[in-house]
Amino acid sequence: MSRALAVFHGRFGRATVYQLNRPFNMHTHREGHLIFHVGGTPARIDVCDERRLLKEDSIVAINPWEPHNFVPTDLDNGAIFFVLYVNAEWFAPDAARSPALRFGRTYFKRTVSLDKQVRRTAALVCGAPSLSSLDCELRQLIDICYEESWQQSSEPVPEARSAAVTDFRVRKSIKLMSESPGAEIELDSIARASGLSRPHFYRLFRTQTGVTPNLYLNTLIMEQALDALVATESPIADIGFDLGFSSQSGFTRFFAANVGMAPTEYRRAAKILRP
Repeated sequence: MSRALAVFHGRFGRATVYQLNRPFNMHTHREGHLIFHVGGTPARIDVCDERRLLKEDSIVAINPWEPHNFVPTDLDNGAIFFVLYVNAEWFAPDAARSPALRFGRTYFKRTVSLDKQVRRTAALVCGAPSLSSLDCELRQLIDICYEESWQQSSEPVPEARSAAVTDFRVRKSIKLMSESPGAEIELDSIARASGLSRPHFYRLFRTQTGVTPNLYLNTLIMEQALDALVATESPIADIGFDLGFSSQSGFTRFFAANVGMAPTEYRRAAKILRP
C-alpha cells in the first residue's frame, strides 16, 4: 500500500518522502518537480512522451506544467522516493533578472556529492528537522540540481522568458476554471463561454499552455485538495463535496490517481513549515 513517510508544505513548495507501489495517472503540477529514488526497486517515469527508468544513480527533473506519470516496477513492496515540488516564484522571485525555473535535462546522473546531498536532505525531511535548517537544506539541494541539469545538458542556460498565455479567449477560460475549480465543471461550457467551439478550444488551449484543458483543470482541483487537507480540519468527504465530487470514494480515487495514495494517508503525514 502506498504511503507518505513525510510531507512538508512551505514557501518553497512541498518536500515529501513516499513509499509507492501503485501507478499514477498522467498529471501536471504548477511547480517544478524533482524526483529521487532512495530505496527499493526502480520505477518508470514518462515525461512528455519520453520514458525513463529512475534508479538510485539518477534524477528526474520535470518543468512546471509538463505532463508526466509514474509506474512502479514492484507492485508488491514498491520503493521509496524523495520528491520535491518547487514553487517557481520562490525559485526566481524576480523573473526579470533571475532565470526561470526550467531544468536543462529531464533525466541526469547523480554525482557522488549530489547523492550524499540527496540522502542527507531526505533524512532531514523524515527526521522532523528544525524549520530553518530544512528550508536552507532544500534551497541548497534545489540549486545544485538546477545547475547540474544544465551542466549535463548540451543547451545553454536560457534567459528568463515569459510563459504568459497571450490569447484572450484562453485567458478567459483559465479565469473561469480558476474561480471555482471542481469536478463538476463542464469544459464544453467553458469553451462556449470563451467564444470557441469545442475542437478549437482544445487545440488552442494546448497550444497556449502546453497541456489539455482536462489536465489543467485537474491540476487546479489537486491544488485545492492539497491545501484543504493540510490547512483545514474539514472531513475528507466535505473536501470532496466542495470540489464537486458526488461521493468520498470518487474524491479518493481521483486523489490517489494523482498523488499515489489516499487523502487520509497524505493528511496523516503532512506538516506545514512556517517562515
